[in-house]
Parts: sequence; structure tokens; C-alpha cells
Amino acid sequence: MGGWMGWWGRRSPTLTASCVPAAPPTVRIVHAGLACNIEEERYSERVYTIREGETLELSCLVTGHPRPQIRWTKTAGSASDRFQDSSVFNETLRIANIQRHQGGRYYCKAENGLGSPAIKSIRVDVYYLDDPVVTVHQSIGEAKEQFYYERTVFLRCVANSNPPVRYSWRRGQEVLLQGSDKGVEIYEPFFTQGETKILKLKNLRPQDYANYSCIASVRNVCSIPDKMVSFRLSNRTASPSIKLLVDDPIVVNPGEAITLVCVTTGGEPAPSLTWVRSLGVLPDKTVLNGGTLTIPAIAWEDAGTYSCIANNNVGNPAKKSTNIIVRALKKGRFWITPDPYHKDDNIQIGREVKISCQVEAVPSEELTFSWFKNGRPLRSSERMVITQTDPDVSPGTTNLDIIDLKFTDFGTYTCVASLKGGGISDISIDVNISSSTVPPNLTVPQEKSPLVTREGDTIELQCQVTGKPKPIILWSRADKEVAMPDGAMQSESYDGTLRIVNVSRDMTGTYRCQTSQYNGFNVKPREALVQLIVQYPPAVEPAFVELRQGQGRGVTMSCRVLRAYPTRVLSYEWRLGGKLLRTGHFDVQDSTEYTVGSLSRDSYGLYNCNIINEAGAGRCSFLVTGKAYAPEFYYDTYNPLWQNRPRVYSYSLQWTQMNPDAVDRILAYRLGIRQAGQQRWWEQEITVNGNIQRGELITYNLTELIKPEAYEVRLTPITRFGEGDSTIRVIKYSGKRTACPSGEFHCGFEDGNICLFTQDDTDNFDWTKQSTATRDTKYTPNTGPNADRTGSKEGFYMYIETSRPRLEGEKARLVSPVFSVAPKNPYGATNTAYCFSFYYHMYGQHIGSLNVYLRLKGQTAIENPLWSSSGNKGQHWNQARVNINPPTSFQLIFEGIRGPGIEGDIAIDDVSIVEGECMKSDQPANNLRSGAVGTLAHIRLIPLLILMSVLSHQR
Repeated sequence: MGGWMGWWGRRSPTLTASCVPAAPPTVRIVHAGLACNIEEERYSERVYTIREGETLELSCLVTGHPRPQIRWTKTAGSASDRFQDSSVFNETLRIANIQRHQGGRYYCKAENGLGSPAIKSIRVDVYYLDDPVVTVHQSIGEAKEQFYYERTVFLRCVANSNPPVRYSWRRGQEVLLQGSDKGVEIYEPFFTQGETKILKLKNLRPQDYANYSCIASVRNVCSIPDKMVSFRLSNRTASPSIKLLVDDPIVVNPGEAITLVCVTTGGEPAPSLTWVRSLGVLPDKTVLNGGTLTIPAIAWEDAGTYSCIANNNVGNPAKKSTNIIVRALKKGRFWITPDPYHKDDNIQIGREVKISCQVEAVPSEELTFSWFKNGRPLRSSERMVITQTDPDVSPGTTNLDIIDLKFTDFGTYTCVASLKGGGISDISIDVNISSSTVPPNLTVPQEKSPLVTREGDTIELQCQVTGKPKPIILWSRADKEVAMPDGAMQSESYDGTLRIVNVSRDMTGTYRCQTSQYNGFNVKPREALVQLIVQYPPAVEPAFVELRQGQGRGVTMSCRVLRAYPTRVLSYEWRLGGKLLRTGHFDVQDSTEYTVGSLSRDSYGLYNCNIINEAGAGRCSFLVTGKAYAPEFYYDTYNPLWQNRPRVYSYSLQWTQMNPDAVDRILAYRLGIRQAGQQRWWEQEITVNGNIQRGELITYNLTELIKPEAYEVRLTPITRFGEGDSTIRVIKYSGKRTACPSGEFHCGFEDGNICLFTQDDTDNFDWTKQSTATRDTKYTPNTGPNADRTGSKEGFYMYIETSRPRLEGEKARLVSPVFSVAPKNPYGATNTAYCFSFYYHMYGQHIGSLNVYLRLKGQTAIENPLWSSSGNKGQHWNQARVNINPPTSFQLIFEGIRGPGIEGDIAIDDVSIVEGECMKSDQPANNLRSGAVGTLAHIRLIPLLILMSVLSHQR
């Protein structure tokens, strides 16, 4: 960091600007991690193959300005290893320990609001091979316990895999092939589509009793080894049989321990035993020990059917089941039914009355009822008729009919429900029959409807119930079919009160309370209605808005009411901080505005508009500020390293200003920089002269950064209002680490800015950036490269497309950025030489010419020829090297000339400039390699320090 600060103390770098249009996004997917195969073209799609359990890593490389937002998604699944997430918003998608279900098509989507989003996809194929399983079956119609002679046996081998598995069979060490043994057939059933391989042994022979091995293979793809399973076939081989040493069903009381024992009675090889439950999983407290299942303390929810399954892969699995019944008595209720032959809901002397009791009992056949009057047992008689209702009509119900009710019949009647055998507590229900036993009535107190409350309060809705006994009250919504606050369609209340906590506005409406038949009279329900009105403060928009505007300009703020109750008597007030600006009342309008005609320093701040009703206030907030918007870094900048000192590097920092005209003119930028991981920022102001235009690209060269450190850069615009919003990015050293002190420029045309090369405006057509993976499917055959210089089909290069409408002799010219040269020694007499090299591809019967020129600063009309070549050079890349000694800033120009036909594509790749002359062994490649014609320019002057800069006007 000290070296960088030392440079800053000596001089200020140049701030330059040029116009760059906002660019829509482009996107490219590159792979890393543990791929075992990449198929670049399979039905016009890219397929990434990876072994299950490895790490999937895909990177989404984007260009565009402003910086595009990136989103990874997956077809029919999650793009994340955290399955609750459906998207990943990082440039790199990384899934460790990838599983088979995570294969599929992955999409990278980049968008920055300009044009259509850029989308690329890649299909991920997860390869795996599970352990194979062999099952043995006997021919249908001949199945018996043992596999005797003259029986046909099938050995089926199955393994889950991707790609499809291949099977082979062995008997002992002998490899079995179709046709090698007349007693053996090997085939694949049509319906399995290659997933199963069957070995058929016809009419078992003594030699067929042997060890058989099935080998499953995916041909070592992704280094997945073959897997093998063995099975010994003998004259004792038999399918499993079992028995349960328990009763069916098993009836137990809650809390008892239950043990189920399953034993094998046959099967070779020895079967394995497992327990399952018909509904759901086994209880958590279950203890398993071989074929024994124990539930230490059973509960009624543990009841159900339990099954023991035996399997040895011979024939079909054996299964035995038993049903566990847990005894229980629940939910005791009663109701009173007046004489059904009279239209009167009251109990009267001389008429009939019926008392009914109901419980839920398991098992229902063990349920018994006993009746008592005033504590004494009651038996069925002509006037006191005790019956038990048909279980299919009303299960668990008993009735007591009192014929010709007399005064002496008044008293307390008790029905007691029991289960035979005991062990379960009885349920006892008391019913009082007297002159005060009357049917219910419901009323709502006058002051309790309509009931007005405010949102968020706790409210109680009341229905007064009279009568004896008092029944259960059922609450429901009367105005619409929606659930009650507790989520049920009906809520029960034993005192007629419905309590609602945290009332919300959607609870406004009419509620019905009505009597139920339970614990009361079995008569037509009584009901009453309660109206609930929920008041709530105004809902307004916008809740918060930031308004940016320069001094002397006007701003208007508007606050609108969306909904409120009550809707009338609405007032408003505008405030700036604690200062009241204006008040008023709404008439018929639903919004209010406040305007500041000319902003001054005192009129900036937080404006609040409060709209008020009886229930409270809604607030719109407006932050009026003169802060400048944040700058947007230009990430597509190519930053070649070009400095002849081994420990430092430079960086071309570029950005545009977001909405530069929204506030006052930007006077300067405050640049902060610190090494990654450090706390202290070093800051300096960069003065800005004149107005910044929208889309204007501003460049600031950072030099003497220490290799290979990364730096955090913060940029803050400054206006007369003060500091604006900051933007932070990280810059990284991107060159090769070398102990050799050299200044180097390398360009493989991989970045979006093609290393700041530009198209010449004076030529006939342009060079095109391309990779084999992205080229048009209608490309011209027999010309052009099949990959970039490194052999990658994903790598990019520049080429000239010579198809129609191009004509013979037309030129395409590609111009490098300007390389600035400074003297090492002002009194020196020699220049440092540099080796300029590049790769070229000239394949096709109509190849024209490729020329390279050197353009010096101040000599835009003079171009010194460096290198030239013409004609077909074959389907391969060639390298050219040229020594250059430029005395001043310079540019390099690649000129491609179209030949006589369409098979004349010319390409270039991997352009570099390295300090020092080209190796002598390479000299034959400099001038006239492969038939190249032209001259080699050597310009010898003073020693040089070369810095990278952008050709632009001085701000």
C-alpha cells in the first residue's frame, strides 16, 4: 500500500471521459469443478456431465452496462442445494455433493433493464450406478416351495443407473453368453427398456446349482466402477414364509407395553424381516430387534395395522399383519327431546320426554351403559324404557324414554358409559329433569350490537343464553361463507361469549350465535345475530418516496387515500420535520398535494403527510434531497497490465454517472481505496470540469498498485448539496505472476470489450468476435477455425466473415487501444525492444490477405507495415512474432482483405506485447513465415515505460 500512496503524493493521474452507450446484457456459461465430460453440441445444446456426489460449479459471465443482475434457475426444480430456495442470485452456481434429482437444465438470466434479458442454458446430466439386486422366480403355474428338477428358474438383475447399465452374467468363473449353453437364455424384457437383464435356466440341471454373479457396468464413465452381486442357487432355494406369534386383533389399554413377534418358518437364503405400519410410519418409541417389535407405552394414536414382511429375493415377499386396537372412551354428551307428538318444546307433566347420552368408544362392541336416578340404579320398565340405538345409525348412543311424565319423576338422571373388562375410566353424564328444565332462548344485549372496535384490539361478542340446562353455543359468520378467527367454520362457546384477539378489518361483518342440540334440548336451534364494525386508520400511498432535485427547482408531493373506516371526516396535515406546513379536510377528493416552488438548502428534508380519521392516521413520507445518485462502474473494461516494474500494476477504472441531470452539477468525486481486508480508506478528490452527460464514460487510471493484491475502491459524487450515494467495487490483479521483470499486454478477446480494440470507420466491413460454441449453425464449411487458438470450442477469437454480400478486395480493419510510451532515461540513446506476437488462422480455397500496420502518435495518415501474409495456410493456427521499437505512443492495426470467394474466413487470436526482443530461434517466424510478404519495422529510440490508457479527450 505504501508504494501506491507514494505515487499519489507525487502526481495526479488523468481523468478522461468518452461517450459510451448503455449496453444490454450478454451472458455466457462456463464450467468448473469436477466434470467428467462436456458435450458442446448435442442436438444444439450443451450437456455437462458429472458424477453423483461431486461438486457442480457453473459460472455465468456477463457484460452490459449498467451491471446486469444475475439469476440462476432450474427447469422443474431448485437451482440451490438448499431446497427451499428456487433461485440463486450469484455469478457462480455451486452445488456440493450433487444428487441425481438435481440434474436437469439450468438457466442463467442476466438483465439490466435495457432490451430483453440475456438467457443461456446448460443441461446437467448426473451419472450414477446403484448396487444391483438379483431376484429369483419360478415359472408361473409350477411355483413350489422348492426348486426341483425339471423346473424353469428366472434370475432377474436390476440396477438403477445413468447412463443405462449393461449387464453380464457369470456361473462360478464361467462367463455366460447367449447361445453358449443350451440350457441358458439371456434376454431383456421388452417392457423394462434395458433396465433389467434376465437369466433363464430351463429345466434345472445339476450343473445349474451354482454361484451366479451379475455384473452391472456403465463402461467406466465418470470413473464409476462396475458393481457385482452374487446369488447361490441350490436345491434348497425357497421363497420366504413366516408366522406371527400374536393374536389378531390385539386389544390393549393405553399405557400398556405391546410386543409383536414375527418368526420365519422357511426360506433359503435366510429372509430379512421388516415391520411396517399401514397408516404412517412406526411410532418413534418403537424398539425393533430382528423380528420382534415392541411399543413400550402404547397410546390411542398408535393404533392401526402392523405388518411383518420377509424377503430373500426369491419369489414374492411374505407378509403377515395384525391389528392393534387401543381401548378408549371419549366425548360424552347428552340431549333432551320433548314429546315429539306435540308441537311444544317444553317438558310437561303427562307427556313423554327422552334423554339421550352419547360417547365415542373403542372397541365399540365393548361399550355398555348404566342408568341411575338420584344415584340409584335404574332398570328398564313400562314407563322407564332404556334402549341402545342402532350402532349404524347413531353409534355409542343410549336413550331413556320416560312415558307419561309424573311429578315424582323429577330428579337427576345419570348415564354411565363403561368398557367391558375395565381398565378405562368410566364417563358419567348427569341430566336434571325438573319444573325448571326449560328449552333455551338467545338474546343479544342492546349495547352489544352493533359493536364498534378498532383494528388490533381484543373484542368479546356476547349472546345471552337462558334455559336449563344451558346448551353449547355455536358461533359462525352469517354474512359470508368464511372461517372464524380460529380457522374453523364454527366455534364452540359454553357461556355464549366469543372472544377475538387482535381484530383485523376483514373481520367486519355479521356473526350468528345459535344453540346446539348437545348438552341441551333437541329442538329447533335458537339463534341471534351480532354485527361487528372494525374501524381502521387510513391506508395511504406512497408510504415512502425519495425525491432528488437540485436547488432552485420545484418539487410536488402527492398523498392518496386507498381505504379507511370511517371514510368520512378525514383530515390531513403536512409537516417538514417538526414544522407544521398546512392542514385541511377532505371533501370528495381522495388525495392531497404539497408543492415547493424553488428548493433551497432549508427546504430539503423529510416531509410527512398525515391523513387522520377516528381510528388513527396513515402517513406518506417524502425525503427531498439534493444528493447525487451513485455512479455505476463499467465492469466490461479490459485492464491489460502494461508496466515495466515487477511489483506494481495499473488499473483503468471506468464508470458512468446515474441520472447526472437529476440534481445540481457534480463538482468532484471522492475516490477512496484500500487493500482488501484492511480497515483504513485512503481518499482523494477528483475535480470535474463541466457537465457530465448521460451515458458518458469517465476513466481514471490507478497506477502503482502492488502485485498481486486486490483493492476495494469507493467512489462518491459531490455536489454543492454535499456527498451523494457511494458505489464500491473490488479490482483484482489479473496478470500472470512472474519473477521476470516485464511489462506485458495479453488479449485473447474473451472479455466483452475485446481488450478495447475498435472497428475502423474507414473500412468496408467489421471484424466479428466468435467462438465455435456460439457460431451460427449455417456457417460456411471448409473455412475458418474449429476452435480458438488453445483448442477450446468455448474460447473466443476475431475473424472476418467473407460470405455474401462481401466482395473481393473489401477490407475489415481492427484497431488496438493506444499504448503510451514514456522514457526510462531522458539522456539515454536507445529504446527498449518489444516482441509483438499473435496467432492467425487462414484456411480456405479463397483466402485473401492479412496485413498488420503500426500507427504512431501524430501520424494518423501514416501507417508502417509490420507483417503480411496471403493464401491458404491450412486448417491450423500459426504464430507470428515481430520486434517493435516505438518512439512514442502507438496503435496496431489488423487488416483483413476478402479473397475471390466465400471460403476465405481469416481469424486472429492471443495478441501479446512483451518487453524484450523475440527469441532468436523464433526469428524466422517474424517476417515472411508461411509465405508472408512485407517488411519488418525496427524503430530504435529512448528507453520506455509503457502505461495503458484510453484514447479520449482531456477533461
